[in-house]
This record gives sequence, structure tokens and C-alpha cells, in this order.
Amino acid sequence: MRIHVLFVSLLSVALPVTAHAQTSAEPPRTAWGAPDLVGIWDFRTMTPLERPADLADTSVWNEEEAAAYEAATLERRQRNPLAPTSVHAAWWLDNGTQLTSDRRTSLIVDPPDGRIPALTPAARQHQEDHGRARPVRLRQSRNTPAYGPEDLGVGERCLSGFSTGPPITPSAYNNNLMVFQTPDHVVLFTEMVHEARVVPLDGRPHLPTSVPQWLGDSRGRWDGETLVIESVNFTDRIGSFNTLGMALGTGDTLHLTERLTRVDDQTLLYEFTVTDPGTFVSPFTAAVPMKRTELPLYEFACHEGNRGLEGILRGARAQERSEP
Repeated sequence: MRIHVLFVSLLSVALPVTAHAQTSAEPPRTAWGAPDLVGIWDFRTMTPLERPADLADTSVWNEEEAAAYEAATLERRQRNPLAPTSVHAAWWLDNGTQLTSDRRTSLIVDPPDGRIPALTPAARQHQEDHGRARPVRLRQSRNTPAYGPEDLGVGERCLSGFSTGPPITPSAYNNNLMVFQTPDHVVLFTEMVHEARVVPLDGRPHLPTSVPQWLGDSRGRWDGETLVIESVNFTDRIGSFNTLGMALGTGDTLHLTERLTRVDDQTLLYEFTVTDPGTFVSPFTAAVPMKRTELPLYEFACHEGNRGLEGILRGARAQERSEP
């Protein structure tokens, strides 16, 4: 309840200072002089998180290569029975239709090969031993037996969204972030599972390690024109790094650093660095340019009356009764 009240108060404070009408290249500022991050930001992109293996030595495409990749990707989606223009349309899909403006071949910018670093031997063994055992850290359970709610993915249980993060990564749909700010707080409000992450900027210490959080415990500070957010105390019930199809390591060993920079009136650069020596042999960093949108952010009502989960469990019980 306290977070809800704070969120409502931030909404009433932050909206009037947004420079919606400003169109100059100079990034706008708040009434109190800080870089203005307020707005709704669309982070869809066709650029893959990891660089394809066959492009190991290509960090950036030229214009012709980029155009060819975009065309081939759109054509492949047309052939996919789940493509938005198909007769069997999954109309809710909202993938990016263009690469980043700098034509990078991956969102990961470090290490230089554009790929997630290798797992440590301990993390690799953990993946092999626990795969699909509880706790299920995958966003989607991918056809695991639905004996109970705990056998389903954290996304299917409305505990964490596909693109919610942290860190925030583009996914199949709902790739939108709304930012509110006051002099001493910033709120990152994602459309997917409508999570409001309240980030204090007043220098307070982190919560005790005995208080793990699904979204981690975040603290922010300004480094020049960039908002830097350090997050620790993640629960071990999520992965150290998650995408729609994978969960690597456990969140309790994750130290996440995020950076938000208002590049210009239309662009918010979001960067994140995953540091987890218990899971990865080295840290890695990704950069995701977010584009301003004037479209509204709609509620993604996942938590309230999660009928999808109810239907999955009812279906599993019906399938069991029908089996010999």
C-alpha cells in the first residue's frame, strides 16, 4: 500500500514537468534542473540480444546489409503461422520491425563478441541438475507438467513479465516503459505485468540481505547527465539473467547496474551491466535505445484473477482424467 500511495503521488508531481512539446535536439530538463527522463518509451527492436554466431567479426552492418537483414526477418515472420499478418494471427505480438539506428548486430556491446559470457562450472552444473525442477525460474514453463502453480513459469504466474526485468530486455510484446521522477525518486513502470519499481535517489542504504525482492532492491544516483541504478537483493526464485526462453543462474548472486541517459527529445538510452561471478565468467553490458511514444500505456491486468493460470491447471487435470 505504501508503494501504491508513493506511486500515485509521483504521478501527480512528475507529469506537469514533462517537456512534451519540445522538439529540439537538446535533452529537456525538469523544473529542478535534472535531466528529464519522464515519458513513455518504446524499446521494440529487431536487433537481437546476442550477435549471431556467423557474425562473430561483424559488430555493425553497413546500410545494405542492415536493409537485407530487416527484409529477410520480416519475410520469415510472414511465413511463421504466429506472425501478426497470418490467418492464424497472434495479433498481440509486437516485435520490432527495425534495427537500432546505429545498425548494431547485437544489443550486447561488451564483451566484444556481442554474446552472453560462458557460465561458471558451478552455474553450468546447477543448470544441468535443476533444469526444470522447482523453483521454476523460466518466464515460460515450456510444457512442463502442471502439477501445481509452482510448476509454471514466473511469467505465467504473473510474478515477473517477459520484458519487465530487471534488466529490461525487448520481448514479444508490451515493450513499453513509463518513467516518473521527482527530485528524490524515480519510478520505472513497465507495461508487462505493470510493475512499478520505485528507486530512491536520497542515498539511503540497501535493504538487509535477508529481505530479497522479485525486482531487486534498487538505489539511484546521478552521474552527470546519466541516472545510475544499482540493484541487489534479488530473490533466488528468478534467474540471474532471464529472457523469454531462458533463465541462467539464480538472482541471489546478481549485482545489476542500469544507466538511463536522455540522449535527445526522442531518445532514452538504457544500458545495463550484469555482474554475477557465481553465474558468469565475466560481466556483460547491453545498450537498448528507447524511442519516445505519445501513445498511452494500457494496464496489463495479469495479477488480478489470473484466469490463464486457472485454465492451464484445469486443462492439466482434465488431461490426467482422460489418460488410461
